[in-house]
Amino acid sequence: MEKIDYAGTVWVINHNNPDPLVEHSLKKLQEYGIKKEDIVLTDAPENVKVGAIVVEIWPYHLDVGRVRTIRNESFISGTVMNIELKADAEGKYID
Repeated sequence: MEKIDYAGTVWVINHNNPDPLVEHSLKKLQEYGIKKEDIVLTDAPENVKVGAIVVEIWPYHLDVGRVRTIRNESFISGTVMNIELKADAEGKYID
């Protein structure tokens, strides 16, 4: 399994996702080498630095990106990887 190369804070963007999805997403990120204490769960990251990792939670995958540019308090990131989240027929996360 490929590890995510990062330093400092990892921003995880959560837009009112259900708790089981958020918990599973955080578990998956730890499997990819991110320490729990480095994760900041937020709906709008503040003071993001160029080079930081930003993860967006979606129902069936995580978009992992690295910040390339910051303009007017907004950031532009490029995708580093997508992490698939697997669920069973009832919607319970299984991986």
